[in-house]
Amino acid sequence: MSDIHSTREGAAPLGAQAPAGDLIKDATTQSFAVDVMDASQQTPVIVDFWAPWCGPCKQLTPILEKVVQQAQGAVRLVKMNIDEHPEIAQQLRVQSIPAVFAFKNGQPVDGFMGALPESQIKRFVETLLGGELAPTQSEQMLEAGAAAMDAGDIGAAAQAFAAVLQEDRENPKAIAGLARCYIASNDLDRATEVLGLADDKLADDPDIKGAIAALEIARSGPAEPENDLSPLLAKLEADPKDHETRIEVAIALNAAGDRDGATDHLIESIRLDRAWNEEAARTQLLQFFEAWGPMDEATQAGRRKLSSVLFS
Repeated sequence: MSDIHSTREGAAPLGAQAPAGDLIKDATTQSFAVDVMDASQQTPVIVDFWAPWCGPCKQLTPILEKVVQQAQGAVRLVKMNIDEHPEIAQQLRVQSIPAVFAFKNGQPVDGFMGALPESQIKRFVETLLGGELAPTQSEQMLEAGAAAMDAGDIGAAAQAFAAVLQEDRENPKAIAGLARCYIASNDLDRATEVLGLADDKLADDPDIKGAIAALEIARSGPAEPENDLSPLLAKLEADPKDHETRIEVAIALNAAGDRDGATDHLIESIRLDRAWNEEAARTQLLQFFEAWGPMDEATQAGRRKLSSVLFS
């Protein structure tokens, strides 16, 4: 790291600390020694190498700022525009941006390249600090909303998710959570309106994708759970290879909350004829998985059953 030390111009004595409120700042080649090398003797410093033309940088930097602010002074963020100040990035052999380095005691100790989701950024900072960050008020409200949804209290869940959106209009968990509340209330137009808050940069977020899948299922399925499946089941008994009816049964069972039953019917359809109607049963099952979420027990069990059929 001798090259980095060679950039010191007017550096403060080792151990000097940046002002307490100066958690996030822009640095130059000349200020790097003070802003990073010296400051990291007291507090870990994260350095974000970015450029104005870099799209992923525009996604990553706000997340870094949010997580650093959440740490409440336990870590600092220094941003370096490599177009204006390329020397430090060259010395660290940065080959692509965004590139992030964590410094402690004047030395780089960790880092990553590319834009990462907030959850991974938070783990990166927690590893740097050696402990978990305290949950923010928004995170607490999101947990309360999820708990209310699990308990069937849709009104309380909606209030919690809406409160988060008042502070952060682009919070994907709050957008998805509120949309699911409207879906559960069969207010699909309002659900669509809420999901419209998610712009292109959130399109690949798993919570948003799951809520969109749940909305599509709600629009394509019955408005109310089917109470009497006897006619459909009688058709299946007469013709087990009636795939269209079997998918109708699966959709009705899902609407009624019987995820395992819905899965089993779709698995049976795949077992009998996977290619039917361009793999319609498998497509429907994967849509269920996305709507239910990857951690749902029915999703995990269903994926095991699907793998067993596909690779048997």
